[in-house]
Amino acid sequence: MDFLLGWRVFPLLTLLASFLFFFYMKTSSKPSNSECSLLPHDRFWILSNNIVTPTGVISGAVEVRGGNIISVVNKENQQWKIKSNVVDYGDAVVMPGLIDVHAHIDEPGRTEWEGFSSGTKAAAAGGITTLIDMPLNSYPSTVSEETLKLKVDAAEDKIYVDVGFWGGLVPDNAFNRSALEGLLKAGVLGLKSFMCPSGINDFPMTNASHIKEGLNVLAKYKRPLLVHAEVELDSESDFEATDGINDARSYSTYLKTRPPSWEEAAIRELLTVTKDTRTGGPSEGSHVHIVHLSDTRASLDMIKGGKSSGDSLSVETCPHYLAFSSEEIQDGDTRMKCSPPIRDSANRERLWDALMEGHIDMLSSDHSPTVPELKCFDEGDFLKAWGGISSLQYVLPVTWSYGRKYGITLNQLASWWSERPAKLASQDFKGSIVSGNHADIVVWEPDTEFELDDNHTAYHKNPSISAYMGKRLSGKVLATFVRGNLVFIRLAEVCKDGENVCQVCLLSPEDVAESMHICN
Repeated sequence: MDFLLGWRVFPLLTLLASFLFFFYMKTSSKPSNSECSLLPHDRFWILSNNIVTPTGVISGAVEVRGGNIISVVNKENQQWKIKSNVVDYGDAVVMPGLIDVHAHIDEPGRTEWEGFSSGTKAAAAGGITTLIDMPLNSYPSTVSEETLKLKVDAAEDKIYVDVGFWGGLVPDNAFNRSALEGLLKAGVLGLKSFMCPSGINDFPMTNASHIKEGLNVLAKYKRPLLVHAEVELDSESDFEATDGINDARSYSTYLKTRPPSWEEAAIRELLTVTKDTRTGGPSEGSHVHIVHLSDTRASLDMIKGGKSSGDSLSVETCPHYLAFSSEEIQDGDTRMKCSPPIRDSANRERLWDALMEGHIDMLSSDHSPTVPELKCFDEGDFLKAWGGISSLQYVLPVTWSYGRKYGITLNQLASWWSERPAKLASQDFKGSIVSGNHADIVVWEPDTEFELDDNHTAYHKNPSISAYMGKRLSGKVLATFVRGNLVFIRLAEVCKDGENVCQVCLLSPEDVAESMHICN
């Protein structure tokens, strides 16, 4: 069953498309070829023996013109007539660009954590073609029309992929319908709330009453509410380390401070209002999306029950919950701290089962970076360190590398990272390689391995804090196209500085044409 069954997805408002989605440092969403593209053609063909389409993987070609996909042709089709401007990727995978619906780009206010320039370069290098920015960790948080404008102004002239924004649902605006409607009319794609303290002073937590009010407003605009589903329980919120700093260096100490019961309590409370989203309910037309699910015990069962009852409900998890387990985390390795926490290996296996069986709908990065000092590397104190996994550039190879053990397919990968996120964010012209969609495409080699070490060029502001550093992964991104424009290429032979990763929009079209075997 489609996770959005019964939830009507409206196309983006014209204002939203032109005002909030940036394209190559322009405040325009026109799908025309940009002067920044590394290809010198407005019309061209992408060839591959492995093109991921909604109906399966084909050997054929994708025709691109004016930033859109004009046709997708199987090589066995009798209409196979391709004459010029051909980019042949051989056996590399050609897949819809990833859509990350959960990333924290901390500009304005905390650009030293991550900014639009570094964050969207990392996205492009990782095959992400659309990024939806969360309303908190920047300063001020995006909770009003005024603060949304600050976000838009901060992003101008700094981005390399399409960018959209979620707004914040907080106690200050939850009961102010005109304020929420103003934020939605200004173009946010939906709202986000926390059911526990967020760690950000100007983004306080909400309860079921706030959420119910938010859903009533969202129903009119057919947009989702994203919820961080953890609730502090009084009996479990007063945990203190009992062995001083050495105890705080143990991941098990941190794990005890955020038990699965927090997620379970939040989801139980959330289901008291999601029933309003059913057909005929007072909030019909709204949708609740639970972000970064970690617990697979009662939490997952309750979500499954809500869906089967007709609640308009979906859920995501993140690659770090699928890649790591609590038993593996070394003392003091605060790169691994996030909330909800990474749980044990048995829980990880159940997450994979739920994802493969379709009970978890999609994946997101929850890219939540900071400066190295706030990770408390010197102390290794899990209780003091900032919680968040830095991962934006790596989510495609991480998902593929760890998922091959479970037999994931290219079509599943496209569903989790492209098709379903596009629906959640109401991006009707993104998420799949079909005629009429934006030509948002990632090209990658699933069998090529690489080390995430100091020799690997990373575009994150602070790459050293990533939990994936030191890992060997498979799945190297070769190229990323956003609306038909080649914004990233990874070809050592055309780099001027000897690096394996080329600066976005650094190479000349002539260099790229020569190296990519473009036939005119």
